[in-house]
Amino acid sequence: MGVWIDTDMGVDDIFAILLATQVRAIDGMSLCFGNAPLDQVGRNAAGAARAFGWQMPIRAGADRAILGQITTAQYVLGTNGIPSRGATLPDVTDRFPPALPAMVDWLGEQEQAQILALGPLTNLATLALSRPDLLNRIGQITWMGGGITRGNHTASAEFNAAADPEALAILLARDVPLLMVDLDACRRVEITEADVSALDSSPLLRGLLGGYLDIALLRGRPAMALYDPVAAALLVRPDLFTTAPVEITVELAGQHTRGRTIVDQRHPDRANARIVVGMQAEAVKALCLSALEGRG
Repeated sequence: MGVWIDTDMGVDDIFAILLATQVRAIDGMSLCFGNAPLDQVGRNAAGAARAFGWQMPIRAGADRAILGQITTAQYVLGTNGIPSRGATLPDVTDRFPPALPAMVDWLGEQEQAQILALGPLTNLATLALSRPDLLNRIGQITWMGGGITRGNHTASAEFNAAADPEALAILLARDVPLLMVDLDACRRVEITEADVSALDSSPLLRGLLGGYLDIALLRGRPAMALYDPVAAALLVRPDLFTTAPVEITVELAGQHTRGRTIVDQRHPDRANARIVVGMQAEAVKALCLSALEGRG
């Protein structure tokens, strides 16, 4: 059974997709604003497909949130959303067809569909609003997003949740099976300069991994959490993780807390999602980095 990937195609998205493609067939990919505006996300996707030989259909999705705002992570990741120390993706442009019809067609053929979501959830919320009759065909959405404690986009909120909290609320309200791989889980898997130096098989990936680490180094931190690849690791090696049922709500109105995910573990009977509560962190890190060896 194949997987659908929904992504805002930044640098850690690429790492996650490389891991997923080693183990699972990728039936299709939908693009969303997030790490950069949608047009730049499309260029990133076209360049990555060229660099890594991806053959899956790629479709263009949401260019803004459900309520119309456009939030990007360019203030952290730079104009193209793909920081690098040297080698960069090929400069390629493509005109991708719209995502929603392709997602509808794909989901209509599934029984227990597996979706790996690596950005804001706008495309999936749009699907839920457009074709609620298909939601029972989703077996699980594995989403890198949210946070149990502190945020990263704001003190309270993680970026993917904050970029479109209404989208998350829509999915939660419809009891779509959601497995949230939050900031706290991802922060247990970190890379350092030694990991960049050890990656000697691909100048492109070494440059991308180094540029990703520089996000932390420029802020005085010696290590950078691997975010999206941890979600991909959970998809391909669930035996390395422990999850638990929780009730998640998302703050939609708070002046300082909009986008915050409130995770209530007290009442499993009211659960509307699952979260990661444990993992074999070193094994997850090794798995994530192994996907970069001999690629590109």
